[in-house]
Amino acid sequence: MEQISKKLAKSLLDIQAVLLRPNNAFVWASGWHSPIYCDNRKILSYPAIRDFVAESMAAKIAQLYPDVEIIAGVATGAIAHGMLVADKLKKAFIYVRAKAKDHGTGSQVEGVLPKGAKVVVIEDLISTGMSSLAAVQALKDAGAEILSMQAIFSYGFDVAKQKFEQENINVDTLTNYQDLIEVAKESSYIKGEDVDILIEWRKSPSTWRHK
Repeated sequence: MEQISKKLAKSLLDIQAVLLRPNNAFVWASGWHSPIYCDNRKILSYPAIRDFVAESMAAKIAQLYPDVEIIAGVATGAIAHGMLVADKLKKAFIYVRAKAKDHGTGSQVEGVLPKGAKVVVIEDLISTGMSSLAAVQALKDAGAEILSMQAIFSYGFDVAKQKFEQENINVDTLTNYQDLIEVAKESSYIKGEDVDILIEWRKSPSTWRHK
């Protein structure tokens, strides 16, 4: 698993799906200042990496959750990735909107979801976990039995870990912040002093400001 994590981390850096700017912080939609920005939609433009992600996720799901009946993607970033995983596993696919439609049927879950169906949820990125858990709750409200959430990348925030534990949701990620920083240093994407900045941000991302 470590081999998969570091290989994918290197790929994300190579295609600039992950950008590291320790001395020129990004500002997230939440208002947080961050030395890192992740956009896993870029993976879709690179067939070899796209296949690697889908095959790695599908293999893990087949091994750990052989009873899965439906793969659910979280809108919008994980819809395509979830569909690719579902296709590898030859399972039904659905997706979850950020909120219910304000027209038509008012659906939040799109596709066919029988009551009690065993579902694995696909996310492209986990930060605080709030949007991911909102999607899980929508699926539960629609009658799903959630087996797990599988994500491409996670920042590994304690707040997210605690929330998933409270909701008794198993979470697996293909790669993570710690491995990404190690690979970035080994591959000379960042300098030694930049590592300290990236580690410091990780301790308190909501209040961090680069000095």
